[in-house]
Amino acid sequence: MSRRPVRRDPGRGAMDWGDVRVFLAVAREGSMRAAGRALGLSQPTIARRLAAFEASFGGQTLFDRLPEGLRLNAAGEQLVAAAESVEDAVLTLERRRAAASPVLSGTVRVSTGECAAGFLARCLSGPTTTALPSGITLELVDSRQTANLARREADMALRHQPPETGDFYISMAGTFACAVYRRRGADAGAWVTYTEEQAHYEPARWVQRQIGETGQPVALRASSMLMHLEAIRAGTGRGVLPCYVGDGHSLLERLTPPIPEIAAEYWIIVHRDLRRSACVRAVIDWMKRLFAEQRDVLAGVA
Repeated sequence: MSRRPVRRDPGRGAMDWGDVRVFLAVAREGSMRAAGRALGLSQPTIARRLAAFEASFGGQTLFDRLPEGLRLNAAGEQLVAAAESVEDAVLTLERRRAAASPVLSGTVRVSTGECAAGFLARCLSGPTTTALPSGITLELVDSRQTANLARREADMALRHQPPETGDFYISMAGTFACAVYRRRGADAGAWVTYTEEQAHYEPARWVQRQIGETGQPVALRASSMLMHLEAIRAGTGRGVLPCYVGDGHSLLERLTPPIPEIAAEYWIIVHRDLRRSACVRAVIDWMKRLFAEQRDVLAGVA
């Protein structure tokens, strides 16, 4: 007696976590292209995985396809909370797996701003006796937005302010002093400062007060410290730089002492689960030793 072939219900197969991850990324980013950038996947891969996720729920569309992008419909909205619960569980397992490894080898991704990233980069082989273990690759991500450490967008962060909530290990790293610099011997009365969109930055607000008091013009508005440095070094104008940057350039001269009101504190922030990782612990220890060793350089008193 021949047996009938068993028909498998596609809705009862094991769900692929990668498809859930894509669904959440599209929901958060609002388009397949942006979701691809966030996850490091191509747009065709995102489209294929999203189609697979929708097929597992009977083929119903979970997003409204609009000219401006994709927006969750009612059916999709109902799945978000459950999908985020799956995400939380998987990411917790991933963090704890990483923390369980005793191997001092791998990449540690650090989210920070341009100023701190430049300091860490130059200290990998610069004027310091503090060495990072040879098996660890440091990946520095220049991000003015706080990376979501719970979602492993970065392994750790170096930020001006610690978060008010979340299960994080937080430690004060140190302070970067800032002062006004110009090209040595240049008649640079005009200012180099930040763009209007960055007018809330403390250095930008301080410069704006000086402009209001002295009436000196703005020669350049630029969005990054590197642009400021190049303009000041060329003699375009004067501007605020971290002391570790300005004092290290022979073409620059300092015009003020360190300015207390724009000194920048930095805090090391790591998810508590990941803090136990051997690689992450090694980077935390390296940063702490580095900030202690370079304290006078950062304070502008070396």
